[in-house]
This record gives sequence, structure tokens and C-alpha cells, in this order.
Amino acid sequence: MRGRAPRTGYERDLFGEGWVDTDRNGCDTRNDILARDLTDVTYRPGTHDCVVLRGTLADPYSGRTIDFLRGNDTSDDVQIDHVVALADAWQTGAQGWSAATRVAFANDPLNLLAVSGPLNQQKGDGDAATWLPPNRAFRCSYIARQVAVKTAYGLWVKPPERDAMVRILSTCPNEPLPERSSGAQSSEVVGSA
Repeated sequence: MRGRAPRTGYERDLFGEGWVDTDRNGCDTRNDILARDLTDVTYRPGTHDCVVLRGTLADPYSGRTIDFLRGNDTSDDVQIDHVVALADAWQTGAQGWSAATRVAFANDPLNLLAVSGPLNQQKGDGDAATWLPPNRAFRCSYIARQVAVKTAYGLWVKPPERDAMVRILSTCPNEPLPERSSGAQSSEVVGSA
């Protein structure tokens, strides 16, 4: 087990420039995750059901219901969170990855959740030792997802982070790890890191 590597050299653009269409379904990853995580979704006409205009989010981080409406003043109410933050990934192994693997990681549905925008901003690049969802009922699922992501990508876990993970998961020892969907990048990409 290692501590955090320096943040030296980290830039968001090292994980790609924004959302891309890694699964080649014609929709960028942000819209894919909104479509997956929202209910009562309405799409922009003429986009082949790609651009999500509105929907309802049962926010896992707060436990509240949030109405999503695409627009300059409203889109940030629901954001897509990297459950394992990109800066955290950089400090725990992603520095040595290829550019393609970093883009795959940044767009991997396993690592992405639609959540409350303000809570996503509050979390920042925090790990389990520094930030947990206020909704205690979701903490086991949240940590299990972090473990699944870190395992899939060979990222290490820092000692304080491990202690927080063990503390949370000890309350739910049968919590399953989420699995990658069939549309996610294959382990061949990850293995090329």
C-alpha cells in the first residue's frame, strides 16, 4: 500500500477534452449517464435519443429528488461525478497510463454517476478518507463502486482511504461490487496502461 503520489503534472485535459463517445453509440458519455441515471427522460428532437433535455434524478448523494432541465442556468443542478476522481486516479497510478487509457477511465460508466451538482462540487477530488455522501444509506454502494473502479484499473488505495473504506464496508459485508456494463471499455484497454 502506498500513499498519494504528488499531484505534479496533473491537468484535467490529460484525461481527454470533455465527454466523448467511447462506446460508439453516437452519444457522448455525459448524455449516456444522464439517460441511464434519470427517469422520465425527454430527449432533444432530432438527436436520435442522445441529448437529454429533462428528467428526474433520485440523487444518490443527498437522497433527494432533483428535476433536471438542460439550460445555461439549470444544467449544473445535476452533474456527472467521477466516483474515483481524476486527480485521485492521477495520484494513485494513472500517471503511468497511456492517453487512451486515461480517456477510457474518464468516460467509463463504472466510474460515473449523475448526482447533485453542489455535492459533486463539494466532493472535488476527495477520496473516501476526505469525503462521503451525506446520504448514509448510499455509502456502502459508493465505496463498493470505488473499490470496483480502483480494482479494474489497478489504482492503489492510500492508508487513510483504506481505513475509511474498511470502516464503511464493515457495516455491509455483503455489499456487491458493481460490474462493468457490456458497453464499457474492455479490460484490454486497461491492460495496456
